[in-house]
This record gives sequence, C-alpha cells and structure tokens, in this order.
Amino acid sequence: MGVNAIGILTINTTTFTLKRGATPISGVVTYTGNTATFAPEVPLDPGTKYTATITTGVKDVAGNPRAVDHTWTFTTQGAPDTIAPTVTSTMPSIAATGVTTNSAMTAHFSEAMDPLTVTTATFTLKRGTTSVPGVVTYAGNTATFTPAAALAPGTEYTATITTGARDKAGNALAASKAWTFSTSSDDAIEDGVGDDDTDDGTDDGTDDGTSGDTTAPMVTSIFPADSATGVSVNSDMTARFSEAMAPLTITTTTFTLKRGTTPVSGAVNYDGVAATFTPAAELEPDTEYTATITTGVEDLEGNPLTGNAVWTFRTLASTAEPARAPVNLNSAGDYVILAKTGISTTGTTSVVGDLAVSPAAATYITGFGLILHSSTQYSTSSLVTGRVYAADYSAPTPADLTAAIADMETAYTDAANRTLPDATELGAGNIGGMTLAPGLYKWGTGVTIPAELTLSGGANDVWIFQIAQTLNVGNGVHVTLTGGAQAENIFWQVAGQTTLGTTSVLNGNVLCKTAIVMNSGARLNGRALAQTAVTMIANTVTMP
Repeated sequence: MGVNAIGILTINTTTFTLKRGATPISGVVTYTGNTATFAPEVPLDPGTKYTATITTGVKDVAGNPRAVDHTWTFTTQGAPDTIAPTVTSTMPSIAATGVTTNSAMTAHFSEAMDPLTVTTATFTLKRGTTSVPGVVTYAGNTATFTPAAALAPGTEYTATITTGARDKAGNALAASKAWTFSTSSDDAIEDGVGDDDTDDGTDDGTDDGTSGDTTAPMVTSIFPADSATGVSVNSDMTARFSEAMAPLTITTTTFTLKRGTTPVSGAVNYDGVAATFTPAAELEPDTEYTATITTGVEDLEGNPLTGNAVWTFRTLASTAEPARAPVNLNSAGDYVILAKTGISTTGTTSVVGDLAVSPAAATYITGFGLILHSSTQYSTSSLVTGRVYAADYSAPTPADLTAAIADMETAYTDAANRTLPDATELGAGNIGGMTLAPGLYKWGTGVTIPAELTLSGGANDVWIFQIAQTLNVGNGVHVTLTGGAQAENIFWQVAGQTTLGTTSVLNGNVLCKTAIVMNSGARLNGRALAQTAVTMIANTVTMP
C-alpha cells in the first residue's frame, strides 16, 4: 500500500501514535492530501528518543489495510549548552620557578573548545608589557603556546587566555586566565654562583650539582603493549611518562614508528604526561611494527630519558577487524538514570532525560522536589528535563520498570561476557593520559583515570570497558571524544562502585553492579544504570 488516497476515517490517534519509551504522547492527528500529521499537545522534551507508529488499522479508500505497521524513531535536539568553559590546569603552573627556557605554555580546558577561537590573539605570552611571538596550537582539550625562540633566563613571564576563547557551543571562557612563572637562571649560570656562564658567553665547564631536579624521566606505560598481537590497524601509539616533559622535545624525530627499517609517517601530540603517535594512514595488516622514544626527549629541567624506550607489536591478520556490536540496552536505554534502590541529589543538579527507580518506591528519589502528575504514572521536577518514574506509580509504570531493570541486568551481563579483548590490564589499571582506539578492554582490577583520557574513533565505533573492581575518575579529569566518537557507543561495565571526581566529565553508558557516585560538579554525557543507587551533588547528566 502506497501513500495514495487513504480512508480518512482510519487516520486517527489509534492508528497513528507517538510514544516516549512505553508512554503514549497525547496529540491530534490530521490528514490532508496524502499526508497525515501528528501534532503533540505539548512540546516534546529535548534530547529524548520518540517512536512514531502507523498501524495496519490504516486503510485506503478501497478498504485495503497496510501490510505491516510502519514504525520509525527520532531524537529531539538536546538542551542548549550554556555552561561557560574554564581553564582547569596550566603548565608551567601558577608562580612556577626554574622553568626551562625552551618550554612551551599549555592550558587545559574543562571541555572541547572551538579551535578557531584559540589563537595568538586569545592566548598570549608577555615579558613585562612586551609581547612574546609564538605559535598557538589546539589538540584534545589543550591549547599550547610555543615561543618562537628560547625565553630569557631568570625572567618572569605572564601567560594569558582571554574570554575570546569559546567552547563549541559559543560560550565564552568564564573569565580570563592569567598566570606568571619565572625561567631558570641556571640556563645562563649552571652552578648558581655565576662563574660558569656569564653574560660574556664563557663557560668554565663546572657544575656543582645545585641546579635542582636531576632525576631522569621514565616511560611508565605504553599502548599497544610490548609484543602485543591483533592490534587494530587504525590504532595510535601512546606512551605515558613519569613526569611532565618539555613539549618541544617530543616530536616525530624523538617518537618514531617503523615497519622493519621503513619509517611510518605520522603526527606526534603531547598532552599532560602522555605522548601520542598517530599514523598518517592505516597500518598494514599482520605486520610487525616498532615504536621508539629516544633520549632526545627531556623533562622540564632538561633531564633526558635514561635510555631509548622501544616496543614492538603486530597488527591484526586481516583488515576485517572483529565487529564490536554495541551493548543492547533495550528498554533500559529509555532512561538516563535507572537504579534499583534509590536516586538522590543535593545542590542544583540538571538531568536531561527520564529517570526511574524500581523496585524502590518514589520516596527513595530524594532532593528532586517531585510533583506527581495527574495520571499518577510519573512525576516531574524542576531539576529534570523529562519524567521521573517509580515502581509504586500507576500502571503501566510498574510493569515498564520491571522490564527496564531486567534489560539493565541483561545488558550488564552482555557487556561482562564479551570475549577476545583488544587489550588486557592496560596501564596496570591506570589509563590516564592515554588515547584509546575503539575496542574491548578488560581488567581484573579496578581502573583509575587520574589524567585526561581520549577516545578516538568514528561515529559508529564501539568501546566496551570490562572492569572487575571499581572505576574512579579523578577530580577535574575529562574523558573526551575525538574523530566523531559518540557517547551512546561507549559502555563502562563496572563490578564495583563508580566514582566521578569533582568537576570531572565522563562520556558513555555506565553499567554498574553497585553504586554510581557523582561528586560536586561532575558531568556525565551518557546513562547512569546502577544495580543499587545513584548519588549526585550538583551534577549534569545528559542522555546521549
């Protein structure tokens, strides 16, 4: 049956429906020409998935019904981002002394920024009132100012990022960020007395060892692991250091990748305490590669690595890589927060999407100021852009929630039982500072993220993290997405408690066997699906 003349009396709110999960949406149906229109009585909620259906009850003028129901889904636009970004950390740190003269200045933002607004006009460096020429780059959530020449020794400088820097939603930086630091005088006077390097350029060659940090940095973790096999052909190579490094020493000269003796072209990025080599093209399948970081890499005091860091790995035998299907949340996916024993909040929390508890009653949802709807099937809250459901509300809510809880538990089991991980025990459970390609990652321990973690992949790529103990995201730490990666395709399966630190940002669906605890100001772009409780303190949770 096409879209030709339809029996107008068969087009109505029984045969043309709209639902949010299992909840029908009230509206008016009209039919004009060959077009039927469903007009909701009230505006739809932002960032929410809806399902429209035209049933076989629709007939043409000859009385022929549709062969099958026609169903389609769509998601409304999310609530606009109005949160101003901030600078969460800088390097050198505020009032730092003894900074090497070949240092670059970096600033880490609380969220992804519009790169076109992070320039030499908005990120500046001055010596007194004199501007220092340089180049500004932006990668991940970090901006870097690289001076055009070495800084003067024993001199105070001021770095500034203005409110001209904006996030991707156009929100200006909350306030200009300025910080000062002083360069090391040891770059000119090695022994601190004045007899080694004087203004006349002479050097007597002595060094009495009083220059400060003399500890050589080390590479503490690498990805892929040494001797790893089955590595994705689109993987990046990452190395994490024991301390902050001099960014200007981390280049394609000091961080290389080779296929046999043939160099592989790529780009090198440094952020936090981690360096990443991104190949310019996909690697060859079933091929051994060697990554090397040389002693040309130095820390901020000029100390080189104790020796070259070298590791090898072999790529997957076929470019037809193992498919990573997303975890099917089924009806549990209709909720941005779903818990069995309770949901609580203090402070001004913002939730975009539906939340629910079951088998617990509505009294176990605290801090939201619930207002029961006249249908007694759900409540509303000034903190929630969506609806709030509980097991003791009127039908069909109890049955819907029983099904959703069962789907949540099934999804957890599905995620936990996935096999053939791409990496096991990565970073010994510390994955801060890494850039991870799509795949399945497994730990028999807990996982901590004390520094920025980047998930880099396409819009259809999937990440599944199997964590046998707890997941802890550090204060102010962001898990960021690049390359078009989507939060809805990221799954954190956690057997222990999940804790998001103050002002941290996590992307993905958290399937937690126990509790999910969000500390003050933490943000989750995803779902919090807990088999016990979810606790919040002035947080933002947004349905992906």
